Amino acid sequence: MSVLQIGDVILDNNVILAPMAGVTDLPFRILCKEQGAGLICMEMVSAKAIYYGNRNTEQLLEIHPEEMPVSLQLFGSDPDIISEMAKRIQERPFSILDLNMGCPVPKVVNNGEGSALMKNPRLVEEILTRLVKAISKPVTVKLRKGFDEEHVNAVEIARIAEGCGVAAVTVHGRTRQQYYSGRADWDIIAAVKDAVKIPVIGNGDVTDAGSAEALLKHTGCDGVMIGRAAQGNPWIFREVTQYLETGTVPSRPDPHEVKELVRRHAALQLEYKGEYTAVREMRKHLAWYTAGYPHSARFRQTINTMETMEELLAGLEEIFADHSSM
Repeated sequence: MSVLQIGDVILDNNVILAPMAGVTDLPFRILCKEQGAGLICMEMVSAKAIYYGNRNTEQLLEIHPEEMPVSLQLFGSDPDIISEMAKRIQERPFSILDLNMGCPVPKVVNNGEGSALMKNPRLVEEILTRLVKAISKPVTVKLRKGFDEEHVNAVEIARIAEGCGVAAVTVHGRTRQQYYSGRADWDIIAAVKDAVKIPVIGNGDVTDAGSAEALLKHTGCDGVMIGRAAQGNPWIFREVTQYLETGTVPSRPDPHEVKELVRRHAALQLEYKGEYTAVREMRKHLAWYTAGYPHSARFRQTINTMETMEELLAGLEEIFADHSSM
């Protein structure tokens, strides 16, 4: 298995958890790290929110020693604010700082942030030049194929990033216009890899060990980033890393292992967020964890009515009760 180095940060492996808003919070990141992810990426954080002292942002910035190394992702469009906020937080224990240029959500894009930055290469260059000079930690960029099919410029943006001193780029093989629909274009990832000398991480349509290997072979990229396929499935990191190292895929977790990990996930949510938030955060995770299990459709219908952790854990016991039919 390839060892991946980003700046002065050496990862145990080249399989990376993608940053996902509302998903890659501290409890989930700890679980993915335990399952073998070589790098853990946090939820994106608004540079403006740090600037204005937003109370909710402090929780997003929390890092646990067990999840290291960690990539902290900022989003924004003001070079002054981004660089100054990076400088303000650089003593926190993250290893890598990533600039978000991939988020397709309208409220982000309409502010000129996220994937909207790809429409303005000059602004990208200004932001990255300032950001790299502002901190001593490696700076990376996560970008898309382009904003739409008429403006496919991942290669141009990657070259700008390299010229600014960025340590690595991650390329999601879809345009902003696609969001997460259709097929990811792995050829654009290969084109970026051919165009720059810094590490390139491929992202898009990696759903299992076989597709991770296929992306690496097709693109020649240096690492693979896994996003939605990890939802309800942190074991994917164990499966991919073992397959890339040995050529064999470990057996899928049995129902008992799944149930125990979900219980641990719930306990971590409770510890870090309190019962009210933990219960509501766990609802979506439980839907992902139990997809395909007997009676899971009925269970998902009742999840949103659960108000206490006791109710959630009781429902969990019920859904996993009949092991013989799983």
